[in-house]
Amino acid sequence: MLRLALLGFAILLTLIGLGCIIAGAAGAVPFTAWGLFLLIAVLLERWRYVHAPKPDDGPWQETGERFVDPESGRVMSVWYCPESGERRYLPITENDNLVP
Repeated sequence: MLRLALLGFAILLTLIGLGCIIAGAAGAVPFTAWGLFLLIAVLLERWRYVHAPKPDDGPWQETGERFVDPESGRVMSVWYCPESGERRYLPITENDNLVP
């Protein structure tokens, strides 16, 4: 939600800056520069912090934790890798022999 608000604000700021530059208003360059900077930062942040998938050959252990995912409404099982500390959340299926 915050990402979308920042993206909208950056686009609005850039468009206002460009409109002021076209109209010949003094001091319009900072609006455009900050708008473009924020726009690029928000877009690159999404690309930069995408979780890279790792091989599934680690020693995964089921923790016994269960919860209902608020978005999908499905019951999820929590798995833990002691080597990396990573946690994975897998949906519970009819066949409870899950391996991450």
